[in-house]
Amino acid sequence: MTSREPVAVAIIGCGGMARWHIRSMLKQQATTHIAVVCEPSPEAYEATAQLFHDAGLKPPPNQPDLSRLLADYAGRLDAAFIVTPHAYHYEQARQCLEAGLDVLLEKPMVMNEAEARSLIETRDRTGRLLVVAFQGSLSPQIRTAVAWLRSGELGELLSVSATVWQEWGPLTEGTWRQQPELSGGGFLFDTGAHMLNTVADLAGEDFVEVAAWLDNHGRPVDTLAAVIGRLRSGALVTLHGCGEASSCASEIYVFCTKAVLRTGIWGERLEIQRRGRKRLRRVHVPPSLGVWEQFLAVREGRIPNPCPPEVGLRMARLWDAIRASAAQGGKPVQCA
Repeated sequence: MTSREPVAVAIIGCGGMARWHIRSMLKQQATTHIAVVCEPSPEAYEATAQLFHDAGLKPPPNQPDLSRLLADYAGRLDAAFIVTPHAYHYEQARQCLEAGLDVLLEKPMVMNEAEARSLIETRDRTGRLLVVAFQGSLSPQIRTAVAWLRSGELGELLSVSATVWQEWGPLTEGTWRQQPELSGGGFLFDTGAHMLNTVADLAGEDFVEVAAWLDNHGRPVDTLAAVIGRLRSGALVTLHGCGEASSCASEIYVFCTKAVLRTGIWGERLEIQRRGRKRLRRVHVPPSLGVWEQFLAVREGRIPNPCPPEVGLRMARLWDAIRASAAQGGKPVQCA
């Protein structure tokens, strides 16, 4: 399909991450109309409204009740962008899909495998589009890397090594991100979810065995993690997260028989060292305005969906296995 009018979207949740996305969306007014938001916090809505004032625009109205919003705006919306605490993702996405909206859903998609499978069923039954807003999967860098890996030109996948670090523990203290009932986990299921997803996307196959250790470092949720795993093909994977560091960055190395790839969990760069070469070289790809721009490209049929709920299911299964192993002191767990 081709959009002739700006896509009318409801923003569900107006916290800090949502406002980060909105800043980018306000640069895309030719394609995007933020028609309404759904935010129970007056302070968060006020901060969001200020973004529109700063851009010389009238802020959209706020309907804090999602069910009422969907009823009041029936037939006037095309899509929803859900940016709320993790525990709310499944039910809010289900409601929006059943209301006939296409959905861009912030990471992680859901809390567990059961919710992932149910959301896939809802997607199939409603026939609507569901894209998970992982910056890595939606980045041109990761899409280029995946195309190379699937084509076979890099040879056999041997192993993957990934690390992410951030001053997450101190920065999220006292917020919902350190409340397990809302977050579903700690650093590894929040910022670290990007690592889990991007590695699973690059690998393109299921994990069959996982051993994991999680450390709360005195907090209500994990902030330190070490994971080793084996893919169905036999390739080996290591995942490391440190949520008590003094900066924020990431590294992913993909080792194949004919090349080495270096990227980051958000797809922030891509480098390749082919067999016989002495160093990595930067790969240049077209620039992107972020996940909303890529969502519109998928919605218009210009690109295939890089991050469907099946990717969310693969990551949910990995997270379930990590928690199961960590609960047993790192005992290897077979992935179903």
